[in-house]
Amino acid sequence: MSIEVTSPAFEDGEFIPVRHTCQGEDLSPAIKWANVPAEAKSLALICDDPDAPVGTWVHWVLYDVPAAFSELPEGIPPTEITPDGAKQGLNDFRRLGYGGPCPPPGRAHRYFFKLYALDIEPGLPAGATKADLLRAIKGHVLDEGQLVGKYERS
Repeated sequence: MSIEVTSPAFEDGEFIPVRHTCQGEDLSPAIKWANVPAEAKSLALICDDPDAPVGTWVHWVLYDVPAAFSELPEGIPPTEITPDGAKQGLNDFRRLGYGGPCPPPGRAHRYFFKLYALDIEPGLPAGATKADLLRAIKGHVLDEGQLVGKYERS
């Protein structure tokens, strides 16, 4: 993984601010990246929580992000197509777009924001699942990077 993924909202391995969770405004955090391969045709982002009691919980599926982009703004609306033309899939809350951290009370959970540089545009319709996206990009990932945030609900 050589793509560097960061956020102005939180540092890698640190806590995600409440405004980006179900206890706050549930806004997607701004995400930035660098070192995307020049030959990338598009980008995809998956955010999930491997610490969920029911197994990995998907919080965000975003794809067909233009390869020329180097960041996502805060608060992307939960629409099929974003203002910049990317497509959003279904999260495990069964909603389009971002669904912020909302773990049961107790220990902190980890949230992995994984960015994939692809040699294709997946071409999936809006509303695809993480599994749909992973199938579509298999063999087409040029590079990837990740940012990990934590959240604990009391």
